[in-house]
Amino acid sequence: MTDHAAKATVEILPVPGLPEFRPGDDLTAAIASAVPWLRDGDVVVVTSKVVSKVEGRLVKVPTDPEARDAVRREHVAAEAVRVVARKFRTLITENRLGLVQAASGVDASNVAGDEIALLPTDPDGSAARLRAGLRELLGVDVAVVITDTMGRTWRLGQTDVAIGAAGMAVLHGYAGQIDRQGNQLAVTNIAVADEVAAAADLVKGKLGANPVAVVRGLSIEDNGSTARDLVRPVDEDLFRMGTEEAIAQGRAEAVLLRRSVRAFTDEPVDAEALRRAVGAALTAPAPHHTRPVRFVHVRDRDLRTRLLEAMRAAWQRDLRGDNMSEDRISRRIRRGDLLFGATELVVPFLVREGAHDYPDQRRAEAERTMFTIAGGAAVQGLLVALAAEGLGSCWVSSTIFCPDVVREVLDLPATWEPLGAVAVGHPVDGPLTPRPPRDLTDGLIEL
Repeated sequence: MTDHAAKATVEILPVPGLPEFRPGDDLTAAIASAVPWLRDGDVVVVTSKVVSKVEGRLVKVPTDPEARDAVRREHVAAEAVRVVARKFRTLITENRLGLVQAASGVDASNVAGDEIALLPTDPDGSAARLRAGLRELLGVDVAVVITDTMGRTWRLGQTDVAIGAAGMAVLHGYAGQIDRQGNQLAVTNIAVADEVAAAADLVKGKLGANPVAVVRGLSIEDNGSTARDLVRPVDEDLFRMGTEEAIAQGRAEAVLLRRSVRAFTDEPVDAEALRRAVGAALTAPAPHHTRPVRFVHVRDRDLRTRLLEAMRAAWQRDLRGDNMSEDRISRRIRRGDLLFGATELVVPFLVREGAHDYPDQRRAEAERTMFTIAGGAAVQGLLVALAAEGLGSCWVSSTIFCPDVVREVLDLPATWEPLGAVAVGHPVDGPLTPRPPRDLTDGLIEL
């Protein structure tokens, strides 16, 4: 390939008059009919959305905005091979094509209100078929680029990039060449297909129902490369493990992510994520080099139900002993419903093994307080670690008020002291976001 820009006058030509495409339509015939003026060497640039439509990559969804968004999120997860980042409600993923972009490329724009669009399953293959079809219908040798819109690291705004390509060298390397000042270029490698995609979008746009453009005047050659060759290999990815800034932000926001979540989705909790959170919680400080905290994960649903129902009965007995009306008792009892509805339930216990035995009440109470604080530190560590894993949680004190009932149902030793219960699951309101620190008024006394 010669210098793809400096030695050429490039034209970008829109292709108006194309129909609204639907599954099964003949995209190749429609484009050929609209551009009988195609020449050898032209680059036909096609928005991936129309390719998705004709290839049947549309998904029927409810018209209700919340229900539609819920289905969209399901498909975002299904199309992803890994989650790269979360920012508020935006999910950055690596999808099955190897592309890192928002929401796995799942899109709700330029489709009917009861549809969403997935990316083509094989954009390079789609480009090759379209190129061959245009050669057959018009007798021209063109290149084809299929595009999608993406954001860019460290840059505001979005631009179109190539996700499928055929008939052109998608990269142009300048390594070893000499610039006008006599400097030998070392690593310059131009993503020509991406530049073509972005240039074509200047005449296609997002609102003009103009999904195809032709770029004319480039000196191209076909070296067999495809858009897949534009995806950076994993071992060369400079951002895969994050940056120092991202790590610092994560550390600063870790505690601020935690809040009491009382409603959970039906999405299962990753058992390994929960185990990692417990492992982190067990690093909390403890007196005398002891390990005074145990976390009991009540996985058996029947056992959990027996435990919670026994706790509820004990609570009712206590409230009736307070001469509280049945109506008030019913309202109080409903506060514990979230434990029944949680995806997972973890019950922390304090075990005072290794505590010192003092003969006087003052030091004995201090020892008791010291172990209690260690238990609280571990519970808080669990809540923060769960938030860092993307899980919601809510600490409920109820087990503290009926320790004998809890130990009996779970068949635990009499020395185990329950420290409440932790409901765990994925928040109904979406991913957790850090809240601002509390005002220091009355909370910090500086002497």
